[in-house]
Amino acid sequence: MIKNRIGELVGIRYPIIQAPMNWITGADLAAAVSNAGGLGTLGPNAGANTITVDVALTGERLREQIRKTRSLTANPFGVNIPIGVGDARQYSKKCVEVVVEEAVSVVITSVGPPNVYTKTLQDGGIKVFHAVSTATQAKKAEAAGVDAVICEGFEAGGHKGFTELTTLVLTPMVADAVKIPVITGGGIGDARAVLAALALGADAVYLGTRFMATKEADCHQNVKNAIVRAEDACTVSVPKDYMLARDLGNTFTRTFLEMRQSGASPEVLRAYLADHSQYTAQHLGDADGGELHCGQVAGLINHVTGAADVVTEIVQNLTFILEALQQKLAAFQVR
Repeated sequence: MIKNRIGELVGIRYPIIQAPMNWITGADLAAAVSNAGGLGTLGPNAGANTITVDVALTGERLREQIRKTRSLTANPFGVNIPIGVGDARQYSKKCVEVVVEEAVSVVITSVGPPNVYTKTLQDGGIKVFHAVSTATQAKKAEAAGVDAVICEGFEAGGHKGFTELTTLVLTPMVADAVKIPVITGGGIGDARAVLAALALGADAVYLGTRFMATKEADCHQNVKNAIVRAEDACTVSVPKDYMLARDLGNTFTRTFLEMRQSGASPEVLRAYLADHSQYTAQHLGDADGGELHCGQVAGLINHVTGAADVVTEIVQNLTFILEALQQKLAAFQVR
């Protein structure tokens, strides 16, 4: 195996990580990515068909998906655990108990401080990758002892902080700030972006939206079709109480932003979000009327393919992209 800090850390062939996504990244997708040499990850609500507030059931659903993934691949895979605040911690605590019991290889912690579960997970033999949105947060995560940090630029889909740092700027900021491995995402969907991310200082890449449009993804076919149809500036940033979300532009986003601009109360906005949730779009298939988390890279995706094909295409095309780049770099040689 060619040396790479992330590859050596978790035992994967290619430093390509499939980002966890709510209702989308279940056992079939995670196993397919891991079998292809990357690192597949299970997301929140992986494999679930219904919403639950039962803490014990949340844990057992995760356990079922972990065991299903393990039945489909002998390679390492990860689990995402959103840390949360207040009462939400009861869910993350239960999930931590499950992943330790099931001896998962990697846990991606997010939406919370890095010092909450890192020691517990590492004591259980699990590598911890923590999601950050600034270099300052990356330093705090490193001080908390995490094994690697994940930074996502403003282009990325899903929830993120209010900072508007793009991948092009955030990645080298984080790479300069910490000594531990850096994983970067946001706008990455093909070999060109992978090569750029590595040049910016990343040790591995983090792909979400590209894996949504795959045969193994658990999102509704309407969602996959919507991503394939998307063009140009197809996503919008949606401000919420504590974070931003990048969504595919649709009736939901237009209505929500109009409500917000017209002065709708926080309570009314929260109710609208609850009635048009990710579950409505991603799982039930209301790709126009529900919230559909999606990155800007959707405008570059024009077909649904197998998850392994995504990995293979990136790996094979890297050589050609690098050769073309070397020709362009000749113009910068000192004469």
